[in-house]
Amino acid sequence: MTATLAPPLSARLSLTPETTLVGQLDGAWWPESRDLEAELPPLIDALEGRFGRITRVMVNPTRWSVVPHKVAATGHIVHVGWFTEQDPDKMILLSYTVSRCDLLVIPPETEPAAAARLMAAAATPGSILTAGVLMSDETATGRRMRDARSSEDAWETDGGSARPPLRHPVVGARMIAMPGNPRR
Repeated sequence: MTATLAPPLSARLSLTPETTLVGQLDGAWWPESRDLEAELPPLIDALEGRFGRITRVMVNPTRWSVVPHKVAATGHIVHVGWFTEQDPDKMILLSYTVSRCDLLVIPPETEPAAAARLMAAAATPGSILTAGVLMSDETATGRRMRDARSSEDAWETDGGSARPPLRHPVVGARMIAMPGNPRR
């Protein structure tokens, strides 16, 4: 009897294109869960080709159920630190080659459309928007979209969707005079 291993998780990641424009963020990461020990290895594997060997990760503990001190990545150990002063929606990864990668961390429960908007915004080269600003902007956008949908639903269900009948039939751009109307 042979055991089948589950395929490793792949990172849902969006990075800024390599350019000379420097922004607040290097991209966005949308983890599948809040289990940092399970989620970090695929992220580290995905980033090492561009940023070098990741050695340290810094997070704000408010977004993670457990913050392990060390996480096993492919071929090495990554040290994890937490800082309550750090933006809770941002993760900082440091590499052996002294590179730094700042990522917006999109909550796992985020709807796919909102996550796609956030991933695109965080990967914009030269953007001055911080992780906290992007998240609050998306919250406001989501609220506006929900309000628009609910007002449209109310419009459709309250009988207000039918157009009133025309008073006078229109032919092209001319009005047809109705019988009994003295004006022509």
